Amino acid sequence: MSYTEKVLAELKQRYPEQTEFLQAATEILGTIQPALDAHPEYEEASLLERFVEPERVIMFRVPWVDDEGKVQVNRGYRVEFNSAIGPYKGGLRFNPTVTLGMLKFLGLEQILKNSLTTLPMGGGKGGSDFDPKGKSNNEIMHFCQSFMTELCRHIGPNTDVPAGDLGVGGREVAYMFGQYKRIRNEWTGVLTGKGLSFGGSLARTEATGYGLVYFVDEYLKSNGDSFEGKNVVVHGSGNVAIYAIQKVSQLGGKVLACSDTKGWVEDPDGIDYKVLEGIYNKKRSGHDKGVSLALYVEERPGATWHAEDGRGVWKVPCDIALPCARENTLHLEDAEALVANGVKVVGEGANMPTTIEATEYFQKNGIAFMPGKAANAGGVLVSGLEMSQNAEHLSWTFEEVDGKLEQLMRGMFHNVDDTAREYGHEGNFVMGANIAGFLKVADAMMAQGVC
Repeated sequence: MSYTEKVLAELKQRYPEQTEFLQAATEILGTIQPALDAHPEYEEASLLERFVEPERVIMFRVPWVDDEGKVQVNRGYRVEFNSAIGPYKGGLRFNPTVTLGMLKFLGLEQILKNSLTTLPMGGGKGGSDFDPKGKSNNEIMHFCQSFMTELCRHIGPNTDVPAGDLGVGGREVAYMFGQYKRIRNEWTGVLTGKGLSFGGSLARTEATGYGLVYFVDEYLKSNGDSFEGKNVVVHGSGNVAIYAIQKVSQLGGKVLACSDTKGWVEDPDGIDYKVLEGIYNKKRSGHDKGVSLALYVEERPGATWHAEDGRGVWKVPCDIALPCARENTLHLEDAEALVANGVKVVGEGANMPTTIEATEYFQKNGIAFMPGKAANAGGVLVSGLEMSQNAEHLSWTFEEVDGKLEQLMRGMFHNVDDTAREYGHEGNFVMGANIAGFLKVADAMMAQGVC
C-alpha cells in the first residue's frame, strides 16, 4: 500500500459520513504519489497526515430575527485548513446544503488553488446552512450581522480573510464588513469582494469567469488554436458564468446554452451576457420570487427555454464545455454525451463540478480537462490582489487588475502543464495542478517544522 493509499484509507475510516470531503481527498491523493516518491522525507515527517487535517474548525450557532419577529437559528462554520504559505483564504457559502464535510472538501481544494496563484494565501472555507433565497434585505442583514458577531473573533487581515461564495455576493459581504468594523473598531481588509466605495477591487466581479477563459485560451494558444469560431456550452448563469460568456464572446467564440436551477436556455445566435446580468441582478435584489432564467426568452425571442434539469446543456453539440455552477453537476452520462457530440476541451469554472468518473472518462477519451483548482482560481487571485491594494491603501485601475489576472492565469497554465510533463504525465492537467500546488505547500510545511 502506497503512502497516499494508507492516508486515504485512514480518512475513510475516520470520516465515513463526509462524502464530499472524501471525494476531494480521493481526487488529490490519487494524483500526488509521484511527488511523494520523489520526496521520501514527506512520509518520514507524516506530512500528508497533517495536510489532510484542518488546523482549526470553528462551529457556532447563528440566531437572528425574521421580518415576522420570529427567532431563527442556523449553523455557522469556518474551516481554517492550512496557513503554511499565508493567512487562511477562502469563501463563505450560504446555502441549505452546507455541511462540515462539504466545507472541508472546498477547503482542501482551496489550499491547492491558492498555492497555484503564486500569491501568499493559505486555504480556508466557511459558511452557513442559511438560505438567502426569498429573504428580504432586512432579514439578510440581520443574519449577516449575527454571523459576523461570532466569526469576527476568529478572523483578521493577517489571520483569515474570507470572501463571497455561493449565496454570498456583494450585499452580504458589505453587511458582514460593516458588522466587523463596528465590533472591532477598525477598518481593515478582513474581507474581499467588498464594494468599490470601501476597499473593493475593480475586476473582482469578472475575475473568476475571465480567469477561466484566459486559462483555457492559453491551452488553445499553446496548441496553435483559439476561441475564434468555437461553439461553447456553459452550465450555470451566475456570476462566474456571466463573465465567462462575455470573455468567450470577446475572443470570438459563441456560447450556445446556459442554465439555472429551474432549467436551461438555448440561443443559436449566442447567449447575450447582458441579459443574463439583468436576470442575475433581479435574483439578488431581495425581491427574487419567480425570477428565473426563463425570463431570457422575453428579451431574446429566438432562444428556447427548457424547463428541465439544467444538465440538459451537456446534450448540445459543442467544442468547449464550461461547468460554472457548483460541485457534482457533470456526471458520467453527461461526459459521454459531450464526447459523443464532439467536445475537445472542458474547463471547470466551479469547484469540482465534474465527478471523478466523468473526469476519468474525459481523460481516457483524449479530452483536455482543466480542473477547477487551476482554471477557476481567478476569483481568489483577484481577492489576493484586493488584499494587496488594501495593505497599500491604493486602488488599481480595471486594466491593471485585469492585466495581472490574465498574466497570472496564463502563467498558471504553463506551471500546471510543465509539472505534469516533469512527472511523466503530459496532458494530465489534474495531476499537474495537484502536484504543483501541493509541492509549494509541502515545502513550506517542512521548513516550519511539526506544527
